[in-house]
Amino acid sequence: MAMLQTEPAAAAAGTGGAIAVSVRNITKNYGDVEALKNLSLDFPRGQLTSLLGPSGCGKTTLLKIIAGLLEPTSGEVEVNGRPVRGPGPDRAFVFQDFALLPWANVLRNVAFGLELRGVARSEREAIAARYIREVGLAGFEKSYPHELSGGMRQRVGLARALAVDAEVLLMDEPFSAVDEQTRRKFQEDLLSLVKNENKTFIFVTHSIEEAVYVSDQIAILLPRPSRVSEIIRPRGLRQKDVANIRRDPEYLDIVDRIWASLKSYVE
Repeated sequence: MAMLQTEPAAAAAGTGGAIAVSVRNITKNYGDVEALKNLSLDFPRGQLTSLLGPSGCGKTTLLKIIAGLLEPTSGEVEVNGRPVRGPGPDRAFVFQDFALLPWANVLRNVAFGLELRGVARSEREAIAARYIREVGLAGFEKSYPHELSGGMRQRVGLARALAVDAEVLLMDEPFSAVDEQTRRKFQEDLLSLVKNENKTFIFVTHSIEEAVYVSDQIAILLPRPSRVSEIIRPRGLRQKDVANIRRDPEYLDIVDRIWASLKSYVE
């Protein structure tokens, strides 16, 4: 029996259980353009939530507001009950374009956030080395970004975000710049990280298939002014072996259903 759980927009806030990030009535205006309007959404602790919707619907805007990189016009974001007033050590951002230091090798790039926090060199390099191994880059510690493939550079960015031990990882289409084979491997690795790291992941993607594959919760956003249309929780898929998810009837049904709800917004 399928274990798909869906909720209307009105139930987007108040999911029950432990909430890591709470977005309340967020509105964001860019001049006369209203990007987000009274958007509310809860992000359960230790789970991965995907923000999915048509281009220009405000997914990245919402992510940057949670990160403290943008101020909302109105409304509030809380992380573990504390209001967000700017960037903080409880959140780490994985950028789409890697955002690596070109003059620093892999080890220093991964350790850079810890260096900014004043962590002693021996300690930060030991922590960085651990996460370099965890993302599959052992042996490349002394390599520079220009010597790495796009997929390897993205692994460096992910390791850097993990190394600072933030409670919330914000990921803005982190796999969009790599080939399909690498993207699939990243997706499998991401599921392992969600399982093993006990962190909260907020993941922006344009791919319906990717969202269904990696998510505990999918928030479907409507075109601007953006608001949450529906919450989908494909709970049955989280109990499957990762190699079998894409063949599961529930996976195929959810992908088809999301596409049916979004295709009218595709230009």
